[in-house]
Amino acid sequence: MSTAHTRPQSTRDLLRPEVLASLKNLDLVARSVVEGVMIGLHRSPAFGFSQEFAEYRAYAEGDDPRFIDWNVYARTGKTYIKRFLGDTNSHLMILVDTSASMGFGGPPVTKLEYAKFLGASLAFLAARQHDAVGCMIFDEEVRDYRAPSSRGGKLQGVLHCLDSATASTGTKFDKPFDKFRETMTRRGLVAVISDFYCDIEELLAGVRPLAWHGQDVVLFQVLDKQELDPEFKSNVLLEDLETGEAIEVAPQFMSEAYPKRIRAHVDDLKNAAAGIGADHVLVNTSNSLDEALRNYLLFRQRRQ
Repeated sequence: MSTAHTRPQSTRDLLRPEVLASLKNLDLVARSVVEGVMIGLHRSPAFGFSQEFAEYRAYAEGDDPRFIDWNVYARTGKTYIKRFLGDTNSHLMILVDTSASMGFGGPPVTKLEYAKFLGASLAFLAARQHDAVGCMIFDEEVRDYRAPSSRGGKLQGVLHCLDSATASTGTKFDKPFDKFRETMTRRGLVAVISDFYCDIEELLAGVRPLAWHGQDVVLFQVLDKQELDPEFKSNVLLEDLETGEAIEVAPQFMSEAYPKRIRAHVDDLKNAAAGIGADHVLVNTSNSLDEALRNYLLFRQRRQ
């Protein structure tokens, strides 16, 4: 009698959205993604992921006490923080669009759920690198805001901010960018996660001042597989989730004209981002998160 052997899942399999959706909470999702990506990268120094000890520096108010070397304190009575290779002390601000269109998608996940996975993974990665991380949830208004901080416990606040977000109403990019410019105190990384169904010039009006002020901006465009490669065999009534307007479309349009239009919009956004020194990453919600994280790490590496 033969014995059936179950093939073990690869790291990439564990990062797929259907697997992540089965996890209990966003903290576990973030940990799973970041650990999986790090294993896949084999801790390559090209990505600034090294956690090897580099040097000490004096403890300053606001530093995470977890990195105090208590052995040194016991010998000298002085408080020092361990610094690590790849510790850049950057600021990362995560802006997540929660407009109604972000509620589209699935199974296994909607665009907003995927955006939460991505945002949580970026936040966890930043905390692991000892960076300050903050979060802003927006649609037509700023719904929630957490200022960037590297203090212990702040990561959970960011994860809660992401986890409680719901999709509703329309999108306006001017208010979140205005809010961010009003509150920013130093240069850093800005990750905007959205489907970017908007006028590109209006978007650039908000992003361009951030680039002028030295912020490094990356635009994660999150789209569902049906938006990138629709499969309709008969006429279908499509409704705009934000305006309520509906239109009947034929399969021929969806297979011929639509792909050209969505590709043109994606390319226009990518070119516009490049024109102001920002980065653009197209994310398909049916794909694993490792590709998006790799693109972010390469972007971050170029900015260091």
